[in-house]
Amino acid sequence: MKILDKYILKTFLITFTSVFVILFFIFILQSVWLFIAELAGKDLDFSLIIKFLLFAMPRIIPLVLPLTVLLASIMTFGNLAENYEFAAMKSSGISLQRAMKSLTISIVILSALAFVFANNVIPYAEYKFINFRKNIAQRKPAMAIAEGQFSEVGNYNIKVDKKSGENGNFLTGITIHKKSDQGIGVNTVIRAKTGELVSNENSNILKLVLNDGYYYEDVVPKKYEQRKNIPFAKASFKKDIINLDLSILNQDNQSNENITNTNTMLNISELAYTIDSLHQNYNKDVVSFTENIYQRTGITTAIQLQSNVKTTETTPDLLSLYSTFEQYKILEMAQNSLNSIAFSIDSSKDDMTYKRKNINNHWLALYDKFVIAYACILMFFIGAPLGAIIRKGGLGLPIVFAVLIFIAFHFINTFGKRISQEDGLSPFVGAWLSSFILTPLALLLTYRATNDIGLINMDVLLLPFQKAFKKLFPSQK
Repeated sequence: MKILDKYILKTFLITFTSVFVILFFIFILQSVWLFIAELAGKDLDFSLIIKFLLFAMPRIIPLVLPLTVLLASIMTFGNLAENYEFAAMKSSGISLQRAMKSLTISIVILSALAFVFANNVIPYAEYKFINFRKNIAQRKPAMAIAEGQFSEVGNYNIKVDKKSGENGNFLTGITIHKKSDQGIGVNTVIRAKTGELVSNENSNILKLVLNDGYYYEDVVPKKYEQRKNIPFAKASFKKDIINLDLSILNQDNQSNENITNTNTMLNISELAYTIDSLHQNYNKDVVSFTENIYQRTGITTAIQLQSNVKTTETTPDLLSLYSTFEQYKILEMAQNSLNSIAFSIDSSKDDMTYKRKNINNHWLALYDKFVIAYACILMFFIGAPLGAIIRKGGLGLPIVFAVLIFIAFHFINTFGKRISQEDGLSPFVGAWLSSFILTPLALLLTYRATNDIGLINMDVLLLPFQKAFKKLFPSQK
């Protein structure tokens, strides 16, 4: 490797490492903020919190890596252009493509590593992350309830004055607000002097044993006038057991979807096998539903009956063969049958939509492993020529360009995935949409930087106005 290649590669790697550490720290803080409610005040050991963060870190890489490549490329080539080092290279007969050669090879290697990371490390980390969140809830049941504040677990808001015991299982001064079945307001308030949390590692159910307490439950009278009295029922108990569902800890607050979906925990071969199975099950369900509806409508029976009637009767209207009361009953049965079939179609439609969305999510997860690798190359061929054109290094203008480009990339990527999930686009197009749109920009910037053309050629933009001005005012020079 020549001295020039070593110098450019060293400059890029130093910038890349610094930017990566800063961006990774920012994004990991954002991830911690998403799960702060699970970590704060839950009596978790420091080692458990570190494991929690370690399992959450790999999912940050697909966001941090392309942005780091983009920003580091702009800063590196911007500094070289700003300090006239590119001018010295060109005067020595070294083109921009030759200067980018060592970095291009390095970025290709980095893209291959990113693909391996996305195909192996991220699925494993997602699996460990989801199961770790489940296990800490089962092994440390007290973490589901914080001391001195209301903690929401399913339909219950629970507050305890004090927790004691080795794992904080013994509770004192318990107040529970149970939500109504409609999820609006509080119907039941439970007070207990003491209690105990009992869990099983093989179950998501946490038992809350209450001792010496009272139930206060609102009573809704049938007559509206009596509601002003605000009646309630009160009952005492020596011992009571409430079952709490801890699966709430396995929900992702970003998208209101259960993160136990397998698409994030599979590599390419596993995704291909799963997608094939999902497609087969989906096609079987469609055929089964079609045959079921066809039989329920009775089309075949009706055709046969009509043909038989035509052979024996000359009346074209089948209802005229029956009395008025029998016609009413027949129409009523037909209406009920149609309503039942319509309800079945609507429910089956929702089920098919969910299954189709699940298939699309698995396709998107498969394509994402390739997109992250290509995104590193794409961002390099946007950042490197852009830095050479704007001739600005440091953390000023390069950050502005990098943030704008990355926001556009991330927005288009998210937009394409959302549409693909709803079957508005094919998963392939949705996953690669941002790359398809920004690839021409990379080619354009590389072409302009190679030919020493500025970012925007103002002469081309102003030339039509200059010609129009000369025609309007020919005497003006």
